Amino acid sequence: MIEWIEFNNFRALRKTKLPLGAFTLIVGANGSGKSTALSSFLGLAKPGTWNANQVRSVGVPQTEQATLVARWSGDNSVFLIRVGWSESGASATNFSSVGPGGAIRVAAPKDALDRARSFSLDADAIARAVNLQPRMELESNGANLAGVLDRLRDQFPERFDALNQELARWIPEFDKILFETPAQGQRAIALRTRDGAHSIKARYLSQGTLVALALLTISYMPEPPSIVCLEEPDHGLHPRLLRDVRDALYRLAYPEGSKEKRTPVQVIATTHNPYFLDLFREHPEEVVIAEKVGLEGRFSRLSDRPDLEEILGDAPLSEVWYSGVLGGVPAGA
Repeated sequence: MIEWIEFNNFRALRKTKLPLGAFTLIVGANGSGKSTALSSFLGLAKPGTWNANQVRSVGVPQTEQATLVARWSGDNSVFLIRVGWSESGASATNFSSVGPGGAIRVAAPKDALDRARSFSLDADAIARAVNLQPRMELESNGANLAGVLDRLRDQFPERFDALNQELARWIPEFDKILFETPAQGQRAIALRTRDGAHSIKARYLSQGTLVALALLTISYMPEPPSIVCLEEPDHGLHPRLLRDVRDALYRLAYPEGSKEKRTPVQVIATTHNPYFLDLFREHPEEVVIAEKVGLEGRFSRLSDRPDLEEILGDAPLSEVWYSGVLGGVPAGA
């Protein structure tokens, strides 16, 4: 698991550290570094994706490096992971063991980064038909969903059935995922209505329904990514579904809670939704406040505030956050 990431001169994050747990919800104003934090996993895994001009913070001299440093722990090993960008190019990802015996296990943190995935789900992409390929993966915008579900149905029917049942609970007007073949080698999805058994093609489904289906698919993957980053997974969803969304993400992060025998997935999600934030009032250790100070974004874990209980009292967490006392709201709000 990545325990923290330290940012130096990296886009909106000039100098700050992001604390992470098995599940982390980042809440804050626009431009405070939430999306930058999610993109940092790609930076750690594949630093050559960007050059120095693409990652260096505004106003930082070209002579200074932009760097990411992360601490990973697992398998009785601890590693520091470092990457940097300068005018001469991006450095290779460096893994340095902290403590004895770690060098032989460098494959573990490397594999964790290689298998990290970030999603910003888009309804149009989710609805598209796909050209079938072996072992299709969900794209960052939700594309390829039809192929992923087709494989789930054929190779993991018990999981597919469980996903169907959960979808019917989330959105009771539908009771089954259907498949269509719009052209040879292609697959598309539809949902069957509970009343009348009508097939509704994906392109005619609501944004919230498509996003909910993609989120459920991620949570029921038989071989999920090691790290899942989600940009506003609650976007476009009815407030009554927010608890279900949280539980789907918890299914990934805490598999023992759903009696799954697999390695936990580290989940990092962002939100602007006060109703979603309220669901984490009893778990402030899972909430990170992103705050913009001038041109810089900064992070702080909610549970680290010594005055948290006094501030919260009996009020909903969303109300306290919205007041601005916790930070993480637009300047001047």
